[in-house]
Amino acid sequence: MFKLPYELLLGLRYTKAKRRNGFISFISFSSMIGIALGITALITVLSIMNGFQEELRERILGMTSHITVTESNERLQNWNALYNKVINQPHVLGAAPNIMEQGMLTNNNQVKGAAIRGILPEFEGQVADIQSKMVYGSLNDLTANGFNIILGGQLAKSLGVTVGDKITLIAPQGSVSPVGVVPRIKRFTVVGLFEAGMHEYDSGLAIIHIDDAQKVFKYNDSYGALQLKLDDLFLVGQVRKKIAEQMDDGYLLRDWTQQHVNFFKAIEMEKRMMFIVLALIIMVAAFNIVSTMVMVVTDKQSDIAVLRTIGATPNSIMLIFIIQGLVIGILGSVMGLIGGISLASNIDVIVPFVEGLLGIQFFPPDIYYISQVPSKLDWNDVWSITMIAFILTLLATLYPARKAAKTQPAEALRYE
Repeated sequence: MFKLPYELLLGLRYTKAKRRNGFISFISFSSMIGIALGITALITVLSIMNGFQEELRERILGMTSHITVTESNERLQNWNALYNKVINQPHVLGAAPNIMEQGMLTNNNQVKGAAIRGILPEFEGQVADIQSKMVYGSLNDLTANGFNIILGGQLAKSLGVTVGDKITLIAPQGSVSPVGVVPRIKRFTVVGLFEAGMHEYDSGLAIIHIDDAQKVFKYNDSYGALQLKLDDLFLVGQVRKKIAEQMDDGYLLRDWTQQHVNFFKAIEMEKRMMFIVLALIIMVAAFNIVSTMVMVVTDKQSDIAVLRTIGATPNSIMLIFIIQGLVIGILGSVMGLIGGISLASNIDVIVPFVEGLLGIQFFPPDIYYISQVPSKLDWNDVWSITMIAFILTLLATLYPARKAAKTQPAEALRYE
């Protein structure tokens, strides 16, 4: 019959045994709860940050492409040939031409700078999800030479216009006249409004037909770039490299990680800092294990002396107390894992309940454009947190266990 090592049996027995000093039991319990709370907080906060990061990424990339291909002079001469060349590449779902320029929009005394995007409505749906974000109108209302325009909701509000109103677009490319170079000015009719849920787009983006953009911004028969959408946005580096190998040297390729690199690096840095700050909770609980185990070793001096006299080695004594400390840490970790995973997986139910209980709304949709706290449980984060908690618990037991192993039987039994 298989027998467990006596070190394990004694370690478990010391953990379960009713101690003469109730204060030691209290510190052991508080250490366990501290580790559980630290792990629960870490898993929950990181899951919420993952959810926010995914939500922001979807909102940003819902209005733009994953990869942009243009020529070295930022003008694309034959987008149809390039489209046929890249559309059948692995992981490429769609492609569409566009023109991106800056302009001034005016209405009465209101003047706003905006990014002007020229699109082909019949192709734009392949790369951007603008149509689903339309509040009024449709992308199909943009027709060649119709000089219609679609505005972000906040941009239209700041200009004081709505669907059916006229606004003036002033392009930076000037026209030569007898009196000198004058700005290019064109009247447009507002035919639609969209709300992307990103301030950058809602307050600073206007969309027109690509043929109208060619005329206003003097592109003649050329285009700005070809946008590509992939089936997996995290494969942009691999796909961009493969497409670049098949292109001439005159083409430039940029992906979303390069265009928004500072923004997403800032989010990653914030997540990393939150991880470090919240990990301090686990570290404090681990220090409580040190104090607990030191008191346990002091309390068990006579037991250690008896074990040494009947043949227990210092390494065995050390292992007994390491096991006792690890039991506290493992129980706390299991409780934290259950609590953290349950909380992160049900945050969409818990937050509305708390909001109803307190009578407040954490994220009003008219301000944040979201009505619930997003959460995405990443199992890599869960395993990383678990390993950190285990390592800190193990390190916390080493000093008390070494102290127990150095106990001299004669000294421990002198006053017994």
